[in-house]
Amino acid sequence: MATIPAIALGALVVLLVGGALGVSSKKPEFLGHPKGLYVLFFAEMWERFSYYGMRALLIFYLTKHWLFADGQANFIYGAYTALVYITPVLGGYLADRYLGQYKAVLFGALVLTAGHTLMAFEGTGGQSDPTINIFWLALACIVVGSGFLKANISVIVGQLYGLTDTRRDGAYTIFYIGINVGGALGVILAGWLGETYGWSYGFGAAGLGMLLGALVFVIGKPLLNGNGEPPIALSKVREWAIYAIGLASIAIIWVLVQYQDVIQDLLLVSGIALLGYVLYCAFRLEPHARDRMFAILFLIALNPIFWGLFEQAGGSLNLYTDRYVDRGGVPASLFQSINSLYIILLGSLFAWLWIALGKRGLEPSAPAKFGLALVQVGVGFLVFVWGARSVGPDALTPVFFVFMIYLLHTTGELCLSPVGLSAMNRLAPKHLASLIMGAWFYMTAVGNFVAGKIGEATGGHDGEMTKEATLAIYSTIGWWTVAVAVVVLIVSPLITRLMHLDTLKDVK
Repeated sequence: MATIPAIALGALVVLLVGGALGVSSKKPEFLGHPKGLYVLFFAEMWERFSYYGMRALLIFYLTKHWLFADGQANFIYGAYTALVYITPVLGGYLADRYLGQYKAVLFGALVLTAGHTLMAFEGTGGQSDPTINIFWLALACIVVGSGFLKANISVIVGQLYGLTDTRRDGAYTIFYIGINVGGALGVILAGWLGETYGWSYGFGAAGLGMLLGALVFVIGKPLLNGNGEPPIALSKVREWAIYAIGLASIAIIWVLVQYQDVIQDLLLVSGIALLGYVLYCAFRLEPHARDRMFAILFLIALNPIFWGLFEQAGGSLNLYTDRYVDRGGVPASLFQSINSLYIILLGSLFAWLWIALGKRGLEPSAPAKFGLALVQVGVGFLVFVWGARSVGPDALTPVFFVFMIYLLHTTGELCLSPVGLSAMNRLAPKHLASLIMGAWFYMTAVGNFVAGKIGEATGGHDGEMTKEATLAIYSTIGWWTVAVAVVVLIVSPLITRLMHLDTLKDVK
């Protein structure tokens, strides 16, 4: 039952990649973009199908099946998603130095498939059930697999275009639509199966989605035009040694996901080390390249603020929707698809908007877009709080305000995430491309950990969420984020000058 829709969708993807794109065709482009973009679009679509399908269920799986308190479940959720975003730093480094992006992505996809498959083993539930160790192992596999896949597939997108190609931001927005097509399908199918028929059905569907993503990536390799290959000749011994290190690291992550407090210290120490290494690299570059690295650091530093608020979606906001929103009987996990559906509807509009404004000399700079993103994510929470309080403390929050907060957060996301991916790839020196992309995801990891701490706070002193305490926290973070956004918009012209866009040149 769980597999029939996924198999049908998978067959459609294979037909699109092999047929509509034409692997053997001599034409290098399809709909104005390199055909390799669509290979990456579909591969990432299935990876996101698996990730977001699992993410929609995770907070409920923790509270309803493993019986964690609300606060602790939010903290586990935040720590896990933080690890998902921190490991791309190592995966990006290994790809830059040894594996190349293609091999790293394929290895990551296989490890991810194993992790999502292990999620289907649910046991009897409760923290005393020994099966919970398989659950921790599954999370560890997903973390390690994401480390090898996440940053590197985004880098291959950039490799398909020259640094001065005006299609780059549009390409990353198209790629982002692929991410969210997968996200919406994963949430709807896996969420519905998990909450209606059982956890194993939902997680099993997510695992199958990841396997299909790997299949698309392998079939479409010829369309990548040689991008993503190892930077130097790679011996089989070294290649398999790297894979062995990756598998061994699963044991380390297995421990970390169970002891979340350690992750906070890990983020602090590794963050200082990463900042020091990036600055060391920056000061060895020529002046304009060095300034671009400083601009990169400024943009990256805004990530934890945005994602700390945005990622309440899968944690505290998911629980709030389940308990305090008039849902009309719709499973709470399905509301996780709203963000992805908005991006599918609005992504092309934003891609067109940036091009149209650019032709008129009116396009906001990347730093200004980041400021606009922070305004919208902050205002999203303020609107939600106003709507929830407008009906009184004892009434359920109208579902309209759930759609409103996701709308504002989505438009903010479209101003930050695809633009940030494009800026990292565009501004970073070629030999540091995957490391910088990894650093981007690292700071997203910090944001996810911050999200877990905010979610933990909504649990109050006894660990159980209350409506008014949650709304009070949402109001505070909303106002603070709007204040930060104003500062970012004021200094954005200075950061734009540091980018030296007029001296960017393509490197063959």
